[in-house]
Amino acid sequence: MSVEPRVNEQIRAREVRLVGPEGEQVGIVPLERALQLAADVDLDLVEVAPMARPPVCKLMDFGKFKYESALKAREARRNQQQTVIKEMKLRPKIDPHDYETKKGHVVRFLKAGDKVKVTIMFRGREQSRPELGFRLLRRLSEEISELGFVEASPKQDGRNMIMVLAPHRATKAAAVAAKPTREGREGEDAVATPAPAAETTAE
Repeated sequence: MSVEPRVNEQIRAREVRLVGPEGEQVGIVPLERALQLAADVDLDLVEVAPMARPPVCKLMDFGKFKYESALKAREARRNQQQTVIKEMKLRPKIDPHDYETKKGHVVRFLKAGDKVKVTIMFRGREQSRPELGFRLLRRLSEEISELGFVEASPKQDGRNMIMVLAPHRATKAAAVAAKPTREGREGEDAVATPAPAAETTAE
């Protein structure tokens, strides 16, 4: 649970290490002096490092600080909710046409800002040839390298081999920027509710 810092008269220390509004070091001053300096520039004295000796306090607009912090937290939650993991299943001996089709799905998912869990499914004697799966996953990761990167390297999981691809930051930013445009074309009456992180399968 987050606890709000002490502000102004809530601060109990006799002296504080004061930091100015631009991050400049003022030095160690009595609390009364720090409160007077805050009042002189119409700012708040905020205890930012209460465990330090003496505690560190900064001059800032606390109301503005709280507002901006709430906006950042809301944006972080929104981005987290929009993270979706798609799944693409391949066979180690997939034919060229099917491979290109499934690679196209992976490219589309990455361009949309989603992560992709790529699963190689081994059957029968194929399980004795894990190098086929590694080779296929390496080829795929190299061919989509402009859009994404390997977030989780290939690993064997029973009869399957799994690798996770994630979009580059620039790719995801482009997807987020394009989303309002796409939603606008769907009509103003449609309400888009971000789904929690989920796993979907596309074959």
